[in-house]
Amino acid sequence: REQGITIDVAYRYFATEKRKFIIADTPGHIQYTRNMVTGASTANVALILIDARLGVLEQSRRHAYLASLLGIPHLAVCVNKMDLVGYDREVFERIRNDFREFTAGLSIADVSFFPISALKGVNVAAKSPETAWYDGPTVLEYLETVPIADDDDFEHLRFPVQYVIRPNLDYRGFAGQIASGVVKRGDEIVVLPSGLKSRVRAIDTYDGELEEAFAPQSVVIRLEDEIDISRGDMLVHPSALPKVDRVVDAHLVWMHERPLDTQKSYILKHTTQMVRAQVARIDARIDMKTLGDENAETLSLNDVARVRLQLHRAIYFDDYAKNRHTGSFILIDSLTNATVAAGMIRGGTRREGESLDATLRELRAGSGLEPKSEVSPTERRERMGQKGATIWLVGLPGSGRWTLAYALERRLFDQERSATVLDPTDEDLRSMVSAAKACTDAGLVTICAFPSPASASREQLRARIGEDRVLIVYVNTDPALCRERRPDASFDDFEPPSDPDLTIALDRVPVEDAVEFIIEALEKRGQFGDDSSPR
Repeated sequence: REQGITIDVAYRYFATEKRKFIIADTPGHIQYTRNMVTGASTANVALILIDARLGVLEQSRRHAYLASLLGIPHLAVCVNKMDLVGYDREVFERIRNDFREFTAGLSIADVSFFPISALKGVNVAAKSPETAWYDGPTVLEYLETVPIADDDDFEHLRFPVQYVIRPNLDYRGFAGQIASGVVKRGDEIVVLPSGLKSRVRAIDTYDGELEEAFAPQSVVIRLEDEIDISRGDMLVHPSALPKVDRVVDAHLVWMHERPLDTQKSYILKHTTQMVRAQVARIDARIDMKTLGDENAETLSLNDVARVRLQLHRAIYFDDYAKNRHTGSFILIDSLTNATVAAGMIRGGTRREGESLDATLRELRAGSGLEPKSEVSPTERRERMGQKGATIWLVGLPGSGRWTLAYALERRLFDQERSATVLDPTDEDLRSMVSAAKACTDAGLVTICAFPSPASASREQLRARIGEDRVLIVYVNTDPALCRERRPDASFDDFEPPSDPDLTIALDRVPVEDAVEFIIEALEKRGQFGDDSSPR
């Protein structure tokens, strides 16, 4: 308020004899893009104010782009402060032409222009002789007459089931809001994802039964057959099926302070269903200043991007351009339950217009994602203050590998690091590598001194766990001393590592110093984050 700018969405309500209105006043600054998207996501009309003195600015173009992205069908461009330019017709027409040139490449069907002075009320609610050259409606007349009824889809029935009402054994109703289309008593319907068919027996409301209902009415539908239906299912007409896919392309608006983690799975909430999803790739991030594409590895607060999502199972949807209700979704962080992004589906990978059998096969198919931890490596690193790693101590029998392993574990524990030594009792090399990988994935510093005499086995270790997560330490103690310590051991099949990350001879270096050398090597790798000092 002190700076005279809007930073959040403010709602105002008013009504005329013709219509009721809700005004969502959204911020214009790029820093508050998520607030603008939140306020405009359900709008029928977008009003964009342009200062007549300044013309079409970057902010005006950005708002028009976002309005197009959100599928707002009507755009009212109000050229304000006309009183400060003497109600000059040429100024208005120049701004109108500039804006039309920009919006020609956007998917906005209806763009109207109004020369106004909000301060003096010119062309807001009443005409003024100051703009006698303007023969269009006032802003209020436009809002009262703009044809919004045609914006809804009344051809394709989409009824996401929100709740099952069963007060007794004789009543089973399915409650929800009709997202699009019209449903009538006696209509044949298909239940997704089961594919079961039935007919509409009755349409109930608080005021009684209806012969038909349409979007966006909230109703309870009863069917002629006893069918198992639950929240998240969708009732559709068999002749107008939605798309079905487990891979979707979408525009994504990132709305959280924590950046996108492409290694993490999120909860995707679409209509009344929820499914696990992961951002498989970022095709392009939109530069909100130039509206051009740029490469990106992640998304931060207020970023807008084109992405591809991989879903744990197939969902039924429509492109956002055709149906804003069944083409939109949000992403939820399963750990914090915070809404982190809003998305608009651009399409899938399967062809449109597939048969009911093909649709049902896709819905019944197995998971599209391998089961993964809900905790990403980034989250583990932030929580534990370290990255997972495997320290593999290589050396002859009697070289002191195990002494070094347990001394290193003790030192890391004293520094409040999470570390463990894997005990190789009755385990083969393959099992030890699998165990080391599991511990490393969990964020632990995993210390192994398991015999691995062959170079090939150590290369397999790097490939299995990850080159950047393995530290090979060659404990190069004098072989004569090793034979003296372990006269019964076999030394013939040992192959010294050709390229170890660190070489330590425990017959010349005290164990305590060797431990510090290893910790220093880990710190140089950034193992313990920005703060690598002992805790």
